[in-house]
Amino acid sequence: MDIRQLQYLAALAREKHFTRAAKACNVSQPTLSGRIRQLEQELGVPIVERGQRFLGLTAEGERVLKWAHAILDNWSSLQQEISKLRNTKGTLVGRLSLGVIPAALPMAALICKAIQDRHPGVELTVLSQSSVEILRNLEDFSIDVGLSYLDNEPIEGMRSETIYTERYCLLVRADNEVAEKSSVSWAEAAKQPLCLLTPNMQNRRIIDRAFRTANAKPTPRLETNSVINLCSNVHLMGLASIVPEYFLDILGPMSDIRAVPLVNPVIEHAVGLVAVDRDPVSPLVLAMFECARGLDMQVLQKSR
Repeated sequence: MDIRQLQYLAALAREKHFTRAAKACNVSQPTLSGRIRQLEQELGVPIVERGQRFLGLTAEGERVLKWAHAILDNWSSLQQEISKLRNTKGTLVGRLSLGVIPAALPMAALICKAIQDRHPGVELTVLSQSSVEILRNLEDFSIDVGLSYLDNEPIEGMRSETIYTERYCLLVRADNEVAEKSSVSWAEAAKQPLCLLTPNMQNRRIIDRAFRTANAKPTPRLETNSVINLCSNVHLMGLASIVPEYFLDILGPMSDIRAVPLVNPVIEHAVGLVAVDRDPVSPLVLAMFECARGLDMQVLQKSR
């Protein structure tokens, strides 16, 4: 068994297609298939359910894949460590995958800028995921770090660090009747024509709990899994939305959009970085935590 075989297996599981997996690995399809067959022979178990096309992994294959992800993650961390030792400037190279809850995507951009400024050789993949998906993907090593809620999902076995406190505001167009108010209650917000994130998102579950606390029952006009779509529908359709207060501070002011703080109740939740707690820790993971700690506190202070 070698690293290449495990890389081919991981690519096949990700792409769910032999030809696409081979292309992702820059090899021919027969080469990829042959190396996976060799892995099956060496381990003595069937790994792939074969037919006219890729049908999935066997039960044994799923277990092999889990170990493959762990081994590949450790292999990547070893390469990063050696690269750091060779580099007298202390900068890192490699690829870092970050899973981010939709409500934290603008903050993720700040973190990515910080790590790129300090380590220009690091390549980044940023994926919009629910908090549940982030924990699952951390456990199977398909992402390296998550940016998620720290006080709503169980994060046992993880290292975590709070980056900011999320508070909420009603996002409305300037011609809305509440646009110039200093604050608006959740009960008042429930009467607005709302566009919200979909119910599978932790942010939406937080919002729903806040409305229940205020004895309010809104009926959203539109649901989406995209934060950009929320802002677009406020701007274009005149709907209202509920987003973290820091959004406009990072995205910049929009002439026809107003953010009105939500009160009664005031809701706060800790958002931060999450990674598998292990020893040794990947140098890239450590670098991301360090860069997040060094974010411009003046920007973060606006969301507190």
